[in-house]
Amino acid sequence: MHKKKSAAIVLASTALVGVAHAQSSVTLYGLIDAGFGYVNTNQGSRYVMMNGNLNGDRWGLKGVEDLGGGLAAIFQIENGFNVGTGAFGQGGREFGRQSWVGITSASVGTLKLGRQYDPVVDKVQGLTLESVFGSPATTPGDVDNNDNSARISNAIKYVSPLFGGIQFEGLYALNGVAGQPGSGNTYSAAASYTGGALSIAAGYLHGSNTAAASGQLRTTWSGTMDSIFDGPISNGYQTAATIGIAHAAARYQLSALTLGAVYSYAAFNADAQSTFKSQQHFNSGKVYALYQISPSVLGGLGYIYTRAGGDTSATYNQVTAGATYALSKRTDFYAVAAYQHASGTQRTAAGGLVDAVASVGSYGLTGNGNSQTLVVVGMRHRF
Repeated sequence: MHKKKSAAIVLASTALVGVAHAQSSVTLYGLIDAGFGYVNTNQGSRYVMMNGNLNGDRWGLKGVEDLGGGLAAIFQIENGFNVGTGAFGQGGREFGRQSWVGITSASVGTLKLGRQYDPVVDKVQGLTLESVFGSPATTPGDVDNNDNSARISNAIKYVSPLFGGIQFEGLYALNGVAGQPGSGNTYSAAASYTGGALSIAAGYLHGSNTAAASGQLRTTWSGTMDSIFDGPISNGYQTAATIGIAHAAARYQLSALTLGAVYSYAAFNADAQSTFKSQQHFNSGKVYALYQISPSVLGGLGYIYTRAGGDTSATYNQVTAGATYALSKRTDFYAVAAYQHASGTQRTAAGGLVDAVASVGSYGLTGNGNSQTLVVVGMRHRF
């Protein structure tokens, strides 16, 4: 039955491609990213097929209907999948990456309802090295959601018009648990400024655990905000009562050279139902440089310093280097390498303490002791 539904959706979307009436349209789009990687883990070094390295694999539909008077109805549904296995991503959801509907006006702004990215992702992530080189360039363990691990379900988001290069967004997500109005909710706000060669952005994301208000003993994370506990660096804090993430970034363009700096603070707050007993926080600082070597070749280098404190104390240092080679506007090859070193202690999902282990990006692969090297070479195609 599920296969029949999926086939029907694909056939319907194919029929809709190119449909346009007046200023209304529906567009089919997608991206496929696949490569081969070398990684050393606690099981030893290995070569593996790795997908969604620079960008997650996806296909989707987006549309707009002109309502007149400067108003338009808009929607977007986007499926995530694993190109290596064909399986759905985002926990098996049909449209787990995005599924929302809204209304927009150039003078008033945009209102969106549904499953979507939070304002911090919209505004800050595009100014980081992760937006170019993907998971190998993100914060260790993706503790600050720099790799977009989390989407927000049941969300209402407002996006302002652009005022002299300044724009802001706000979001609130309702969990709808009877008798528990604050349980599992999420809120976020962010703002950005672009003027000439300079772009800056900052924002804050707060999520709460569905089980927090019920008095139950927790074993995992649940709420309108997806889990970001995908690997050994952060999964000891999946029983947190609340999460708070502040993120800021700046980027400056100097002809072919781009320079950037990023700071984030992620706090995982405990209560009596958590497996850890005091707040755990991660401070991360990043610097990077990108250089357009030729019209078809882009190279880059970045450094990340992440310091954990509170419940445990660990330090992570990471260097990432990469390059892309464009075959066309839609197709490119890429090569990215990252090395990470960890020291100190970190908490396990069961609540114990162990020596800190390295884990590049949000792949969730445990390093070979306190260091990990990841090299991935692949191809990306957009349609």
